[in-house]
Amino acid sequence: MAPSTSRRAFLSSASTTLMGLSWGGLLRAQAHAEKQAPAPHRARINACIFIFQYGGPSHLDTFDMKPDAPITVRGEFKPIGTSVPGLAVCEHLPHLSQVMHKVSLIRSMHHQNRLHDSASIEVLTGYPSPLGDREIFSPVSQFYPSFGGTLSHLWEHKQLDVAHAALPWVFHNVIDVPCQGGGFLGRKFDPFQVIADPASISYRAKMLERPDDLPFSRIEERLELLRDFETKFDLARISDQAKQWEQLHQRAVGLLSARKLRDALDIERENQRTRERYGLYDLPTTGGGVGAANAAGQNMRGQNLLLARRLVEAGVPFVNVYDYKQQGQNWDAHADNFGQHKKFLLPAADRGLAALIQDLDERGLLDTTLVVVTGEFGRTPQINPNGGRDHWPDCYSVLLAGGGCQGGFVHGSSDRIGAYPAESPVTPADLAATIFWRFGIPPETEIHDTLDRPHRVASGQPIREVFA
Repeated sequence: MAPSTSRRAFLSSASTTLMGLSWGGLLRAQAHAEKQAPAPHRARINACIFIFQYGGPSHLDTFDMKPDAPITVRGEFKPIGTSVPGLAVCEHLPHLSQVMHKVSLIRSMHHQNRLHDSASIEVLTGYPSPLGDREIFSPVSQFYPSFGGTLSHLWEHKQLDVAHAALPWVFHNVIDVPCQGGGFLGRKFDPFQVIADPASISYRAKMLERPDDLPFSRIEERLELLRDFETKFDLARISDQAKQWEQLHQRAVGLLSARKLRDALDIERENQRTRERYGLYDLPTTGGGVGAANAAGQNMRGQNLLLARRLVEAGVPFVNVYDYKQQGQNWDAHADNFGQHKKFLLPAADRGLAALIQDLDERGLLDTTLVVVTGEFGRTPQINPNGGRDHWPDCYSVLLAGGGCQGGFVHGSSDRIGAYPAESPVTPADLAATIFWRFGIPPETEIHDTLDRPHRVASGQPIREVFA
C-alpha cells in the first residue's frame, strides 16, 4: 500500500527532519535500500495470511484421522467425507469439509522441539531457537526475525505503509515469545500490532491513535520544533536506541494519515451478513469466568480472520493471526482433549477458516493470497489418563489454501498411528522457504545480523509439489 501523493510531501518533510538527513542523504539512503533489495523474481502471491494456532492442535482429531487405529489412538471423533472424493476430515469440521477442493494438506511436518516457546520460535522464524528446546520465563531478545520482519526488511524500498501486521495481540505464555518481530534486523521491522477487545469485538492500533484535539497542523509545528533542535545537535552522538526511537516515531507519524488502513480496522463497516458468516456468537448476559471467556474467544476466532482479509484488501501483504494465548482457550488440550475440541476449538475455527477461504475466492483474492494454518506442533498419538493428548512435534499437519496450491492435494503422510512421517517429511524451514518462494524471494537470499554475518532467509527448500 504505497503512500498517496498528498502524503508524500508530508512524509518527506517528516523523514528528513526526524532522521536528520539532507535531501542528498535521503536520496543516497534510498539508493542504498534499492541496491539491497532482492533480485527480481516472478512473485506468485501478493499476500499471505499466517494463522498460528498456539498450543498445538491435534492432527489426529482434525486432518489426519486414524479410524482403523486402536481406540486409545483414534479417540472419540469420526471422519466425514469432503468435497474431495476419498479425503476425510473430522466430523466437527463440516464447513471446512465443503472447501477441501481449495485446500492442500501437509501431513508430514516435523521438528525437534517439545516445548511451546522453542517450537513457536522455529515455526514462526523457520530456524531453531538459539536457546535450545526450552520455555522462556524472563525477557529474551529475539534473534531470528519473523517472516513478516524479514519481508518488511526486503520490501523497505517499496515504501509500503504497512508490510507486516499482527493480531489480535502479542501472543505469550508467561512473557512475549521472541519470534514475532524484526529480531536482529531491528525493531524497525516489528509488525504493525493490532489489539482486539473481545468484549466489544473491536480492534485498535496504537500507531493510528491520535487525540481529537491534535490536528495535522499541530503535528507539523512539532516536527518543525524537532527540526530546529536537531540542527543544533550533533547527530553523531545520538545512541542507537535513540535512532531506533526516531525511526519508530517517523513510522507512527506517517501512519496517522493512513485512512485506508484505519478503515480496515473498523470492522463495524463490514456487512453484518459477512460478519455472521465468519462466526458471531451471543455472549452470556450473566456470570463470567471460563464460559464467558470461551464465548468471547469463539467470536474473536472468526472475526480475526475477517479482519485479516480486510487488511489484505487494504494492501498489507503479510498478516499474522495468533490464535490463542490464554490457557483454556488455546489448543493445548492436555486434559479433556475431545471436550475442548468439540465445544470450543473446532466449531469457531471450522466456520471462520471456511469463510475466509470462500470469501477470498469470491473476491478474486485466493489465487494471489496464501493462507497458512498451523500450530507449533501436533498431539501425541496415545491419549493420556486425563483424556488429553500431549505435545508431539514428531509429526503433525499444516493446512494451505490459495496462493496457487493444488486443491484437494495431500503432501506426505504419517504412519498408521500418526506418530512419524511415512512419506515426504518436511520441516518448518521448508515451510519458510515455500512462503518466501511464493513471494518471489529465493530462499538463499541473504540478510545480515548486527555483526554483519549473513543468514539465508530460509534454510529449507520450497515444497513445490503442493503447487500446480
